[in-house]
Amino acid sequence: MLIIDTALQQRQREGRPIRVAMVGAGFMARGVARQICRYVPGMELVAIANRTPEKARAIYAEAGVTDVVEVGSVAQLEACLEQGRPAITDDALLLSRAAGIEAIIEVTGAVEHGARVVLEAIRHGKHIILLNAELDGTVGPILKVYADRAGVVYTVSDGDQPGVTLNLARFVKGLGVTPVLCGNIKGLHDPYRNPTTQEGFARQWGQNPSMVTSFADGSKISFEQAVVANALGMQVARRGMLGPTVEPGTPVTKAADWYPHELLLNGGPGIVDYVVGAEPGPGVFVLGTIDDLVQQHYLKLYKLGPGPLYCFYTPYHLCHFETPTTVARAVLFQDAALAPAGPMCVEVITAAKVPLFAGQVLDGIGHYHTYGLAENADVTRRENLLPIGVAEGCILRHDVPKDQVLTYDDVLLPEGRLIDQLRREQEEYFRLTVAPYSQTVARSIV
Repeated sequence: MLIIDTALQQRQREGRPIRVAMVGAGFMARGVARQICRYVPGMELVAIANRTPEKARAIYAEAGVTDVVEVGSVAQLEACLEQGRPAITDDALLLSRAAGIEAIIEVTGAVEHGARVVLEAIRHGKHIILLNAELDGTVGPILKVYADRAGVVYTVSDGDQPGVTLNLARFVKGLGVTPVLCGNIKGLHDPYRNPTTQEGFARQWGQNPSMVTSFADGSKISFEQAVVANALGMQVARRGMLGPTVEPGTPVTKAADWYPHELLLNGGPGIVDYVVGAEPGPGVFVLGTIDDLVQQHYLKLYKLGPGPLYCFYTPYHLCHFETPTTVARAVLFQDAALAPAGPMCVEVITAAKVPLFAGQVLDGIGHYHTYGLAENADVTRRENLLPIGVAEGCILRHDVPKDQVLTYDDVLLPEGRLIDQLRREQEEYFRLTVAPYSQTVARSIV
């Protein structure tokens, strides 16, 4: 995206920097704030919302910004915007509603809260940049419908592995090569990890143990690959994906040897998957094919091998470093790094990490009770499976053995949740039975 830097420099020269606000003040938010405040011309981080405002203040301070005002109303926030003073608040909806903010970066990883913030921001004409694959992998298609109708961009961030994968897939398509597998490189997969087992690693890197657990237990990789599938119309080969494990250090250029060719060359929609142990990790890769014999000759000359599957890869993902690029793509060029292309193709369903018992209230993603598995959406609907994005807070009706997947029949849903309303609307909309814009859900968050 080499035009982005030029466009941002032009906004800087004109004295019209993009004004963006951020919801969340955790590990990734810390990096985003530092990147925008210190290194990105033509863009200003004008406000941060977090349940604990002092964490937002600390993030600003670490990024070199000290003249920060805590606000409690839209009027106070808009006054800060007029004065050019950064603001912090414990009410994220103020950011969604305030005039003068062009885009919202949502970086909490929370599904219910994230849905409320995003939907309200869309209603107020703000572009949405997500570092929250959990939200997109649960209700992304219907949020994209709302965004399209409001004339704003809804997108997952560059730098996060799904965004890097989509950029690579677009590049591969531009060569005339058809992507048939979009892959993710992981160093560990153990579905039984929990915040206790991951506490030491989390402390070492200054991260949240539950976030680290979601990576280790496979929930995060399932969401990452689900949102890629939903953007490209792909599927998974089986529940949980194939996920081969290779000898540590094996180059990803050998990826064509790890997946069944008959599955990838049958003219189907393609699949998303991952590998454990390959290098360079934690990068992403795309396997593609092309029928043109002349182009095959050139690809062999350029050291991509004899085919029929060619491996393209990006050796890193730089997360918060690239988030400002996504903001600029959305605001200046109305381009999304990644967004659902239609209805769900792949969902992330809920499996029991340990034996569960009647009456238990399920905890959240990356905690002690459950882990996520990628499953094709038609199977999820047919078997009434419970998406892990809605599992937190549900009450078990009966005992569930370890590793069993949960269905909606196994639980009682909490009352009054927006995420459940959006799930119902998403299902109805993509059955084409309800097309009109629904004010009911929008009004519910005011």
